Amino acid sequence: MLSGALAVSCFAPFEQGWACWIALTPLLAAVWFSGAGSKRRWLRDLLLGYVAGVVFFWGVFSWLHTVTVPGLVLVGLYMGVYFAIWSWFAGLVRPESPARAEKKKTPTAQRSAFNLELEKEDLPDEPPEARSPWLSSLHNLWLAFILAAAWTALEWVRSWMFSGWGWNGLGVALHNILPLIQVAEFTGVAGLTFLVVFGNVIAIATVRRFMIETKVRRRRPHYDFTLTMAAIVGLCGYGIGQLRVERETVPLRVAAVQANVPRDEKFNAEFQAKTFAQFDRLTRLALASQPPLQLIVWPESSTPAPVLLDKENYRFVMDLSASIKTDLLLGTIDADKTGDYNAALLVSNGGENIQVYRKLHLVPFGEYVPGRHTVPLLARIVGDQVPADFTRGKEPVVFRLTNEKVRIAPLICFEDTLGELTRQFVLRGANLLANVTNDGWFLRSAGSRQHLENALFRCIETRRPMLRAANTGVTCFVNHFGRVTQTLLDARGSQFTEGVLTGTLSIPVDGEMTFYTRHGELFAKVCGGLTILFLLIRLPFLVRRKIAAK
Repeated sequence: MLSGALAVSCFAPFEQGWACWIALTPLLAAVWFSGAGSKRRWLRDLLLGYVAGVVFFWGVFSWLHTVTVPGLVLVGLYMGVYFAIWSWFAGLVRPESPARAEKKKTPTAQRSAFNLELEKEDLPDEPPEARSPWLSSLHNLWLAFILAAAWTALEWVRSWMFSGWGWNGLGVALHNILPLIQVAEFTGVAGLTFLVVFGNVIAIATVRRFMIETKVRRRRPHYDFTLTMAAIVGLCGYGIGQLRVERETVPLRVAAVQANVPRDEKFNAEFQAKTFAQFDRLTRLALASQPPLQLIVWPESSTPAPVLLDKENYRFVMDLSASIKTDLLLGTIDADKTGDYNAALLVSNGGENIQVYRKLHLVPFGEYVPGRHTVPLLARIVGDQVPADFTRGKEPVVFRLTNEKVRIAPLICFEDTLGELTRQFVLRGANLLANVTNDGWFLRSAGSRQHLENALFRCIETRRPMLRAANTGVTCFVNHFGRVTQTLLDARGSQFTEGVLTGTLSIPVDGEMTFYTRHGELFAKVCGGLTILFLLIRLPFLVRRKIAAK
C-alpha cells in the first residue's frame, strides 16, 4: 500500500516526482525480506503486488469518478494485475541468504546427526552473511537490470493490451527534469521508466548491503551504486548538451481558443447559438493580436453538430473562416455509411480547402465500449456516457497549412499520449503536433494536468513542438525539448477558464528524424524480449529444483 501511495504522489495533483526513486522499495522489501515461511510464497508475492497496483491506479486515476465510478473501480482491478506480475517476477529472482540456500541443498530429513551438530556449533570462521549475494556489485547490477527490463516491458504491454492505456508510467514522473528526459528521443518514456526502476532496486540493494557489511565488518567498493549515479549524471549531461542545440526553424503565429463550454451544453441544440457566439467572439479577440495570426485552433468537438453534415454548423464555420482569412483547425464529428467518427478539420482559403482527419485510436469506455455486444454488462456499467461506438479512422493524415513549410499532425484527445501513433504522422512529414481535446469531462480534477504530463514527451521523442487547444483544462504551447513555454491561465492562476492563448512557435524545417521516430518503442520491445528469454531459462531450472527437493 505504501508503494502504491508513493507512486500516486509522483503525479498531478501532488507532483512529488522525487518519490519515484523510492516508490517500489517498500514492495520489494515485502517481497524479498518477509514471508519466508509461507507455503505458497509466489502467491503471496502476487497479492502484494496486486494490492500495490490497485492502490496506485485507484489513486492516480481517481478523477475518473467524474465520469464513471464503476469504470474507476474496474480500471484499478484490471491494471493492478501488471504490478502483481512484476511482484511475482521479483520473487522469482529473490536473492537468498547463504544459510537458507545451504538448507535447501540438503533437506532436513537427509542431514546426518553430524551435520546438524555442525550447524549448531556454527564452526565456520565467518558468518553466513559474508557469502551473501548482496555484497556483489555485479549481482546487484544484474538484479536491477532484469527487474527494470521486466517493469518496462509490462508498461509497454499495458499501453496496447485491450486497446491500451499507458498513462503515468514511472518515467513520466520525471517530466519536470528537462536535462534527464532528453534521452526520450532514443528510448521514449520506456528508457526513463527503466532508469527509475533500476534506481529503486539499487537503492534497496545498497541499504541491504550496508546492513550486511555492518555485521561482517567488511567494506567493499559499491560499484553498483556508483555506476547507477554515474549513469544518471551522464544522461543529465547529455540532456544539457541537447538543450543548447539550435535547429533551422520558421516562426508561426498561432492562437488556441479555450471556450470552456460545460459538458452538459456541448452537444445540446438549445445552446447552439450561445456556443457559436462564444467561438466567434474568442476568435476575433485572437485576431486582434499582432503580428497577424497564421493559424487558429479550436478544441475537440467544438461545434454542437457535425460541420460537414449539419447546414447551420457548416455555414457558421465557413462564414467565419471566410471573414478571418486565417487557417482554422477544429475538432468535430464526422460520419459516412460505415459509422460516426471523432474528427479534425483544417479549413483554409475562406472555406475553399477542407482537410479531414478521422481519429485512429479510440478511448475504451469513452468513445467505444469493448465487447458491447458480446459482454452486455460492460455497456450497462458505462450507461448513457457512451450510448454508441465511434468508428476508427483508416490512416494518419497530415494537414498542410497555407504556409507550405508547416505540416500538422492533428492529434485528437488522448492521441497525443501515444508515442507509436504520433511518430506515424512525423514519418509522413508533420513538423508541428496539434492536439485538440475536451478534458472538460473530468471537470476541475487532475485529469487534464496528467494528460499534459504524458503528452509533452511526444515533443522530445520526435523533436517537434506541440500546440494544445482544450475545451477546458490545459491549453498551452510546448517546445521540442518538452518545455511548456506558455499556458492559458486566469487571473487566479487557474487553467479552467475561458480565453485565448496567442504566441509564436518555432517550427523545425530541417526534416531531421530522431531515433525514436524511426524505430518507435524498440527499447521497450528489447526489454520484453530479454525478460521472456530470462523466464525461458529460469523457470525450467526452478521446476527441476522443486522436483529434486521433493
